[in-house]
Amino acid sequence: MLTIAPALIYIHGFNSSPASSKAQVLHEWLAAAGRAQDFFAPALPHSPAAAAKMLEAIARARPQAVLVGSSLGGFYATWLAERFAMRAVLVNPAVRPYELLAGQVGRQKNFHTGEEYDFTAQHVDELRALEVGAIDPVRYFLMVETGDEVLDCRHAVEKYRGARQLVIEGGDHGFSDFAAHVDAVLEFASVPGQG
Repeated sequence: MLTIAPALIYIHGFNSSPASSKAQVLHEWLAAAGRAQDFFAPALPHSPAAAAKMLEAIARARPQAVLVGSSLGGFYATWLAERFAMRAVLVNPAVRPYELLAGQVGRQKNFHTGEEYDFTAQHVDELRALEVGAIDPVRYFLMVETGDEVLDCRHAVEKYRGARQLVIEGGDHGFSDFAAHVDAVLEFASVPGQG
């Protein structure tokens, strides 16, 4: 049996929440292994600067954790992984979300909670401030689907060149067959030299 890292931190995407199906799959797996207490899926603030501050505090408290970031959460996970030398699984990650979301400035609604809020130009600037230039590819496991209707997976394939990559034909932005690949996620998240 694999020896999973001391903790998994799931980082949700834009207008998502810890109720995301991918977060639930990971939580259920750890719970079945008697490790429910080692799963963290914070509800991120709408402000990227505030989200970064929250994630930084969580990472400092759990430096051996492995990150799992989806969409915008993949962008945040990259920032954290490079800042704290952590490993990260990126699921259909946003590569330049400040470009994509510049067109989303205005009223937003969370998919899971129904909460409404204003996404502002300042939030776009806060995202840009978290941009990571060069990455250490050994830190990452990239999982993308070519059928992603929101993001062009080729941008992620290029950004994370040299990293372990799983490119699946078809699919969607939600990576709806994530459960079928959870073993690969957990294998990447295992403690090196164990399991």
